[in-house]
Parts: sequence; structure tokens; C-alpha cells
Amino acid sequence: MKLSYEDHETITVLTISGELTIDQADGLRRSCQDRFTAGIRDVVLNMEYLTFVDSAGLEALLWIIDEASERGGQLRLVSPDETVRKILEVTRLERCFNIHDSIESAAKSLR
Repeated sequence: MKLSYEDHETITVLTISGELTIDQADGLRRSCQDRFTAGIRDVVLNMEYLTFVDSAGLEALLWIIDEASERGGQLRLVSPDETVRKILEVTRLERCFNIHDSIESAAKSLR
């Protein structure tokens, strides 16, 4: 998994690529915790290059929702590929996430 971020005031745009599995879930949590500690409230997670997510990865995404919420913020998912969308549907977690087609749309929804 590769992870990069770009902060915009209280919003961070995280771009994640590769697979989000048990081996990478803690790294994602640590990165988000660092962003929250730096004053970030909202997370826009660009999933365009994410190819797979397992149960530990899904748990990490739910953790981000909880952590953002504690700070008065929210999580937005952007462009999950077909495989990741199917995983969210099969687990019925698509209802837990606000999914957008673009980073701009996700960011606007946070204002």
C-alpha cells in the first residue's frame, strides 16, 4: 500500500493505492491519527488506485469515521474501483460511507 496526503485547512486528501489488508491497516490508522493530531477534522480518501480491501481494511475505514466524528469531522470515499465497491456492497458497508466520483465533489460536500 502506498499512501500520500495533502492538507487543506481542516481537510486532508489521502490517496491510497495497492491493497488495504491486515498488513497495511495499522499504517493507515497511524497516518490518519497523525493528521488528526495536526488539526485535521475531515478525511477525503481517494481510492481510485486501491485494488482490494479486506476485513481489517474495512475496520480501519470504520475507525476513521469514528475518529473524525469525535473531532466534528467526516470521512468521504472517492472513486473506489469495481472490486472495492463490490466488497462494500457484499458487506453492506456502502451504507456507512459517503461515496463520491471526484475529490472536488467530496470536498464540497464537507462544507
